[in-house]
Amino acid sequence: YGAKAAAQLARERAMAQRQEADGKLRQVREEEIEIRQKSLLFTQLQGRGIIGQEQRLEWVELLKEIRDQRRLIDLQYEIAPQRVVDGKPIGSFSFHSSTMKLQLKLLHEEDLTRLIGDLRRQARALIRVGSCDLTRPPAAAAERGDGQANLLANCDIDWLTLQDARKDSR
Repeated sequence: YGAKAAAQLARERAMAQRQEADGKLRQVREEEIEIRQKSLLFTQLQGRGIIGQEQRLEWVELLKEIRDQRRLIDLQYEIAPQRVVDGKPIGSFSFHSSTMKLQLKLLHEEDLTRLIGDLRRQARALIRVGSCDLTRPPAAAAERGDGQANLLANCDIDWLTLQDARKDSR
């Protein structure tokens, strides 16, 4: 009877060890899947230019390209110096923002929504619209035939990039 009880106890210990090993293996597999997904996302964000140094020259060229494609009447911009966005870093990365003041003369408001949509799809940065004010041009400008603009837009757009915070502290 003693040998049977000892064998039963050894069996239970072996089953518990097996269950523990199965649990650890399952956890490792889940972590592997998570790492692959995060690696893929990182690669996609890096390919879109969201991760890495900002590409101001590309942004300016993209604006000119959209202006020409969309046949916008007038587009003026000014980009403020880059700043670190407040908040905790994500791992070893921190968000950086460059605010662009954008002035446009528009035929109609859809020109503005198309421009913002194009920027969001094509820009090598994450685009966040802070504000956009639409106004009608003064009557005197309309009478002079000032570029046929029916609306004036003044927007603040943040161009966000994710950069290695360790490089910032060197």
